[in-house]
Amino acid sequence: MNFELLCAQTCAVVKETGAFIQQEAAGFNAGVVEIKSFNQLVSYVDKTAEEQLVSALRALLPEAGFITEEQTVLTEQRPYMWVIDPLDGTTNFVHGVPVYSISIGLLHHNEPVLGVVLELNRDELFYAWKDSKAYLNGKEIHVATNPDLSMALLATGFPYYDFQIMQQYLNTLHLLMKGTQGMRRMGSAAVDLAYVACGRFDGFFEYGLAPWDVTGGAFIVQQAGGTVTDFKGGNDYLFGKAIIASSPGVYAEFQQVIESNFKVSH
Repeated sequence: MNFELLCAQTCAVVKETGAFIQQEAAGFNAGVVEIKSFNQLVSYVDKTAEEQLVSALRALLPEAGFITEEQTVLTEQRPYMWVIDPLDGTTNFVHGVPVYSISIGLLHHNEPVLGVVLELNRDELFYAWKDSKAYLNGKEIHVATNPDLSMALLATGFPYYDFQIMQQYLNTLHLLMKGTQGMRRMGSAAVDLAYVACGRFDGFFEYGLAPWDVTGGAFIVQQAGGTVTDFKGGNDYLFGKAIIASSPGVYAEFQQVIESNFKVSH
């Protein structure tokens, strides 16, 4: 498998779908939004974008299966699996907040081998493939080198449907807000991860995410020299709903703060 070529082809596919999303954003009517479940929004833009991505990626790699957010295609387990979020940050998109992205990951026997994240409003394309460096619009990127959590800028996502862990989140935020240079909540986990990969954020954590939210971005972080784990420091971050991604310099202290405050099984 020529992963470098496949990544380049995937980037072209993502850019094409990104153009469609931005065209629709210009005159988007929030009245056509559907409610999938509590606080989870979807529109024809998400669904059409996913259909475009599935069709184009199937042509690139016919033997691959799909794990998709909007379930426009059945999940069928195969050695290669595309993991697709056609519009990560739908709530931002619906409200006209300019932070949303397309996230694509490719798994081989559940191991990430390719990741692409396109932040649409700044036209920033982050990508990496197996054994490669990580890149932003053609330039090599690296995670931050800051060794001190007190000097770190961190990102997270707030609970928006599972409020059983609200107190753990508030306890963690209390400590991190007092012990860092600040916290940010962008509204797109794929963007958060991409920003960790290029050193804008020192770290990111969130609970309750799905594989399509994190697969592409987490792989890019790793290829940029970062550390990605679940809250306990293990490897169940793709399907286990809990993810920490950070530069190696702040990881140990960052992970300790999170694990000590989250008393929830994952």
